[in-house]
Amino acid sequence: QVQLVESGGGLVQPGGSLRLSCAASGSVFTFNAMGWYRQAPGKQREMVAIRTNGGNTNYAESVKGRFTISRDNAKNTVHLDMNSLKPEDTTVYYCYAHQPWGGEYWGQGTQVTVSS
Repeated sequence: QVQLVESGGGLVQPGGSLRLSCAASGSVFTFNAMGWYRQAPGKQREMVAIRTNGGNTNYAESVKGRFTISRDNAKNTVHLDMNSLKPEDTTVYYCYAHQPWGGEYWGQGTQVTVSS
C-alpha cells in the first residue's frame, strides 16, 4: 500500500520561500518518477515539477528558476523548494508518484498561500 504524505505548506508573503516535503511509504521502490502538481479552484491540475529516478527534472515554465525539486532516496522523501513566491502560486499542491506500468499515486494535498 503506497502512501504519500505532504507537509510544509502555509502562508508566506510575496517574495518569500517555502519548502514542501512528501514522505512516501509502501512500495516506493516501484516508482520511476516523483513530483508535484497543483490545482487552483475551477482549473485543471497542472504539473509543477517532476524528477525521475535518473535525476532528470522537468518544470512548469511559470516556476522555472524559482522552484527546485530534490529527492532524498534514503528517506523516501521528495522536496520542493519554492523561492520568490508570487500570489499566483497560491493553491493546493499535491505530491505525485509514477510507476513504469502507468500506476499513479497522489498525496492529500497541502495549501500554499502567498499574500501580504
